[in-house]
Amino acid sequence: MTGVLIVDDQDLLRAGFAALLRATPGIDVVGEAANGREAVALAKELRPDVVLMDLRLPELDGVGATERILAEAEPPRPGILVLTVFDLDDYVYSALRAGASGFLLKDSPPETLITGVRTVADGGMLFGPTITRRLVETYMRVPPPNSGIPSQLSTLTRRELDVLRLIATGATNAEIAEHLVVSEGTVKTHVNRAMTKLGVSSRAQAVVIAYESGLVVPRGSG
Repeated sequence: MTGVLIVDDQDLLRAGFAALLRATPGIDVVGEAANGREAVALAKELRPDVVLMDLRLPELDGVGATERILAEAEPPRPGILVLTVFDLDDYVYSALRAGASGFLLKDSPPETLITGVRTVADGGMLFGPTITRRLVETYMRVPPPNSGIPSQLSTLTRRELDVLRLIATGATNAEIAEHLVVSEGTVKTHVNRAMTKLGVSSRAQAVVIAYESGLVVPRGSG
């Protein structure tokens, strides 16, 4: 059973998400929060598998709440699925850098929300290669280095770098395994080791690092 904490300051939206998820087999809404501080406290108390996180919240915004939840959580940390009205704004980018696993628009179809919760619960990230390129091309802050492996990635092995490059295209573990001609278990091991070395808690964070460091160059940027 996947436990979900819903965080939104709009009562009707929160109730709608809760009703939808409670009616979905395999998903249990373990709590609801109306602001960021309450979200942090409930995440620590209830230990959900997934947090549906609105970004514009009173008292503590969604980015700050995401950072605190992941910093204070004991493993396994929850997946943070961002809910937003605005496609690819600064808040979304900041949330992904803070450790969110992906994002959905609030007006997404019900089946998309359900699929998103399950994807994040399974450790996946919720945006494909097109969204990844748009995200980083629009909001990338750090220019890529001129040559060589960026110092931030210097602890990764060559195979871990290969895996990170493929993660940055939006590839799944199965697709990476097929491309590298290895087992999915081997890919998962490389992914976990790379994320540990980079000090990140989500694949989305690893994607942002891959672009910001210059390991992967956005299309049309050079």
